Amino acid sequence: MKNTLTILAILFITVAFSQKKSFSEEALNDAVINIRGAEITFNSVLEMHKGKTVLIDFWASWCKDCVKGFPDLKELQNENPEIYYVFLSLDKDIQSWKEGIKKYDLKGDHYYIKSGWKGPLCSSIDLDWIPRYILLDASGTIKVYRAITTKDNQLLNQIQ
Repeated sequence: MKNTLTILAILFITVAFSQKKSFSEEALNDAVINIRGAEITFNSVLEMHKGKTVLIDFWASWCKDCVKGFPDLKELQNENPEIYYVFLSLDKDIQSWKEGIKKYDLKGDHYYIKSGWKGPLCSSIDLDWIPRYILLDASGTIKVYRAITTKDNQLLNQIQ
C-alpha cells in the first residue's frame, strides 16, 4: 500500500509540473487571421494583451461540446469582466467562423487559425480536443495549460 501511494504521488507531481509555461517559437510565429481579414502572428495577439489576464478559447462553430459550453463561458465572462477573452477558431472556413461568432454572440477578440489543427500552434500545445482553454497571467505565463470546460477546478482556482 505504501509503495502504491508513493507511485501515485510521483505521478501526480510529474503531471502537475509537466504543464507548459510558455508557447514555442513555432507557435508564436504561426499565422492567425483577425476579424477584419488581416493576417498576424499569434505572438502579435499575445502582445496586444500584454499585462492582462487572458483566457484563450480554442473552438469551432461545428463543435457540439464548444456550443454546449458557451453558457458556462458567458457566466465566467460575467463574473470575471477583468479577464480578456481570446477566441481562436478551428472552423473549416472563414465564413463559418464569422457566422459562428454572430450566432453564438461571443464577446471577446476573435482569430481564425489559418494553419488549422496540424499547424504549429495547435501541434505545439498538443491540441487533441476542443473546446480547450488556456489561461495566461498578466506576465504572459501559462497558468492553466489544459482545461476542456470553464468549470475546471484548476482554471477556477487560478482565476480567483
